[in-house]
Amino acid sequence: MTAAPVFDKGLANTIAAETQASFIDGAKGVLEYVGYDIDSLARNSTFEETVFLLWNRRLPNAAELATLAAELRAEYDLPEAVWQMIRDTPRTAHPMHMLRTLVSSLGMFDREADDNSPEANWRKSVRLLAKTPTIVANFDRHRKGKPLVRPDATMDMATNFLNMLNGARPTVAVAKALDVCLILHADHGLNASTFAARVTISTLSDMYSAITTAIGTLKGPLHGGANEEVMHMLNEIGTMDNVEPYIKERLARKDRIMGFGHRVYKAYDPRAGYLKTFAKQIATDTGNQGLYEMSTKIEDIMKAEVAAKGIYPNVDFFSATTYHSIGIDLDIFTCMFAISRISGWTAHCMEQLAANRLIRPMAEYTGPHGLSYVVMSAR
Repeated sequence: MTAAPVFDKGLANTIAAETQASFIDGAKGVLEYVGYDIDSLARNSTFEETVFLLWNRRLPNAAELATLAAELRAEYDLPEAVWQMIRDTPRTAHPMHMLRTLVSSLGMFDREADDNSPEANWRKSVRLLAKTPTIVANFDRHRKGKPLVRPDATMDMATNFLNMLNGARPTVAVAKALDVCLILHADHGLNASTFAARVTISTLSDMYSAITTAIGTLKGPLHGGANEEVMHMLNEIGTMDNVEPYIKERLARKDRIMGFGHRVYKAYDPRAGYLKTFAKQIATDTGNQGLYEMSTKIEDIMKAEVAAKGIYPNVDFFSATTYHSIGIDLDIFTCMFAISRISGWTAHCMEQLAANRLIRPMAEYTGPHGLSYVVMSAR
């Protein structure tokens, strides 16, 4: 007997998929990738190793990790037509509009675009993950009137991205800071963009369409755009003296404080713990101590005012400081999120296809019934 449908606005209490990619316990502040807690991965792993974990449901041995790294590096470069698309993109374009469009365009140059075999989808996942940083870094150079920089296949993903972005190899500490952020953002359960990707791939569409769908969903300020909003807030506050009146005035108006609270977590976001420590170090190393100190003062005020309600810093709060400190412009923060999350999106798409069923929820109709059609002349 089929159960009666239940209305669940926002699907907050609906389990819509099974996954082995990541586990979240919001009440306890737990995030695990395939059983490994996020803090231990951020401290000990690399982004490439984390990708292998998400795609294979286990950690690699040395040879397997080297193979995946080689596969990724072999795909850093773009089709020449996509390089030209970067040059032809308006310099005033929003980076997420650019990213959505150029990632979608990659499908036109992939002979396997419509092959949904597991082997082809693995290769497309590699291409998407490898090529997206090249698109983002070089669009940023293009809009600033700088010459484009080809990827360097001798570098890992974080180092290669920063090398393209800035035209110079980053320090080990700066590359490590980006690598940690990529690990922390790689997957996060059935969030809005991941759900969108699974819906698209469940129709037996293609990996490029699914990732394009996810990027469009990520763009929203209630999802991937949150860390950008945190930096806007910090810039608006400006100085330490303004922190307390600014935050307390917003709280009095019941305005949302960006970077605090989470749909899932009612405890401290486990991704924010180590990132807070790392953000402090990288801010010190890059002369951004003032920004970090403002952030910690905001956290102290929020702890006193609203922690009892389960409102704590989330990953966006300290990733904003980290991205700024390593020289990433504010309006490509969400693109950075996408660069990382492609690993999780593709993992979920491959998982969806392994036991696929079309995702097709019901809607509760609230409109009228039984209306009589009125011809145009009588309206």
